[in-house]
Amino acid sequence: MGDATAIFSIHDKKDYEIHEIVQQVYDALKEKGYNPVNQLVGYILSEDPTYITTYKGARSLIRKVDRDDLLQAMLRSYLNV
Repeated sequence: MGDATAIFSIHDKKDYEIHEIVQQVYDALKEKGYNPVNQLVGYILSEDPTYITTYKGARSLIRKVDRDDLLQAMLRSYLNV
């Protein structure tokens, strides 16, 4: 029959949650007039939360995401895997 088997990946859900958090943080940084990409890179490289504004709870949100998980999700997204 034509029923394809759906493949579930724990990464799909986790990556989606990470994407949602990063998008919210990005939006908060942009609204406050920061360069969101530069600020997020600074945070990722240093893990210093002061790179992220407290506006709209962005700093608290980004700290919920493990940095290794964040980097893995970003790499999977970049490579489309």
